[in-house]
Amino acid sequence: MITRTSDTELLNWTGDTLGIGLFEDAVELKDDLATLNQKYGGVFSEVIAEEEFTGKANTTVAIRVGANSPIRKVIFIGLGKVDTLKLETLRIAGATLARTAKKQKTKTLGISFPIYNNQPAATAQAITEGAQLALYQDIRFKSEPEDKNPSIETIDLLNLSGQQPAITRAEQIVSGVILARELVAAPANAVTPITMAQTAQAIAQEHGLELKILEQEDCEKLGMGAYLGVAQASDFPPKFIHLIYKPATTPKRKLAIIGKGLTFDSGGLNIKGAGSGIETMKIDMGGAAATLGAAKAIGQIKPDVEVHFISAVTENMISGKAMHPGDILTASNGKTIEVNNTDAEGRLTLADALVYTDQLGLDAMVDLATLTGACVVALGDDIAGLFTPNDNIASQLQTAAESSGEKIWRMPMEEKYFEGLKSGIADMKNTGPRYGGSITAALFLKQFVKMTPWAHLDIAGPVWADKESGYNSAGATGFGVRTLVNWVESD
Repeated sequence: MITRTSDTELLNWTGDTLGIGLFEDAVELKDDLATLNQKYGGVFSEVIAEEEFTGKANTTVAIRVGANSPIRKVIFIGLGKVDTLKLETLRIAGATLARTAKKQKTKTLGISFPIYNNQPAATAQAITEGAQLALYQDIRFKSEPEDKNPSIETIDLLNLSGQQPAITRAEQIVSGVILARELVAAPANAVTPITMAQTAQAIAQEHGLELKILEQEDCEKLGMGAYLGVAQASDFPPKFIHLIYKPATTPKRKLAIIGKGLTFDSGGLNIKGAGSGIETMKIDMGGAAATLGAAKAIGQIKPDVEVHFISAVTENMISGKAMHPGDILTASNGKTIEVNNTDAEGRLTLADALVYTDQLGLDAMVDLATLTGACVVALGDDIAGLFTPNDNIASQLQTAAESSGEKIWRMPMEEKYFEGLKSGIADMKNTGPRYGGSITAALFLKQFVKMTPWAHLDIAGPVWADKESGYNSAGATGFGVRTLVNWVESD
């Protein structure tokens, strides 16, 4: 599919379907729209009245204007109230319009939306992201596609002349989101620690990044007992991935993105029981997927920032070699951990990944993890929890998320709650009391960060969608990629 800007006036555009955005309670057709309406015999105003279309956000009305017309159909889409217009409004409207147009068997689509806050580049990027993400379909594991409608081949963005670079940037980011979606959506027999390492290698080769893969013996030399304790029951070897993007010039700052990379989580000997969602635990590498997706996007955008992409990848399985509840593991910073629940394994892998990253001498680091069901209880399916003692990083990530349309909410790091993690025979346990579970998980991770400003994103909720919404189809969302890219490029 080609997305491009068009210098053609609204009145002169030709193609299958023209999509036009209208604000709520302001659907009176004026100027060029009035002329276009008159050109087609008043059918626009007639259908708008008949359908009682008010411009409410993401409502649509489709109008067929004739087989011999230079435009086959027109779709009006509501943008909501004028004073509530955001980039996310345009992103979701672009998604809704693209899906509607595809169902109308559109091959060429013209889009005429208002420009947000005198920002044509941001407007073009948002519309492109929404449309392309909505039209993406993952049919890798189907013998034949279920959707028989033809694909949209061309999207023209009207009134956005000269914004092709913004479209290109959107496409680069979308490619990273789609990679993350595909990694999360694929079953655990397709995405393993070995194939994750191969994906990192492909990104490095294609986009000029450096790559280090630490094998098991390398991790043993570094004393990564927490990570290797989780990995020891799997038939697949652990793969500690470290991708590095370096700009051509002196970097203005150096950052790291760390993703939890459990390609399957059985729960270990504390096995996930009936109703636990064990069949969905292929998604437990959603943090690593977002990390690699961000690496793919950053490798194309090429900002003047050095970025390290890190994941301690493994499975959490059951075998005669599995760690036992009650075992004591020693992380690479010397901290000892009593494993009172083998199903709280992600934080163990992240512990050694954080210690490793903390020693790189960076300006800041962020980890992402499908870490706790407690965060989903607190914030629901759509919002990620943000934990950090650093107000500056919190502000950066909140701004980056707002621009991307991804929702995060800063949560407290109540130091008193660490009391619940104290062990009688080790430095700490890997889980605490039932209540405040996402907070104690973040406090656990904090024990493995000594020097580098750090934030933790618990993405257990928004990594997966049960039904289609906005620009996400049901399934993997690729959550985090767009926020991470914005964060890397922030000042």
